[in-house]
Amino acid sequence: MEIKVLGTGCSRCKSLYAAVEKVVNEMGIDASLIKEENMENILKYNVMSLPALVINEKVVAKGNISESDLKTIFTNENK
Repeated sequence: MEIKVLGTGCSRCKSLYAAVEKVVNEMGIDASLIKEENMENILKYNVMSLPALVINEKVVAKGNISESDLKTIFTNENK
């Protein structure tokens, strides 16, 4: 699984990256985690709200995402 956190480096983006890293480790998910801060690359995903979460090149969530939401998202994506 490839997980990207899209964001420009703001505190919310850093927070989401840390939460994703924590949940991935807790759940034992085999994934590569990428922090995408390049605006040119972010614009390719057509998101207007940051941070955004991308799994396997699909935008799955935008804005503030809680750890419990992340667990639900990762559980559904692993099926």
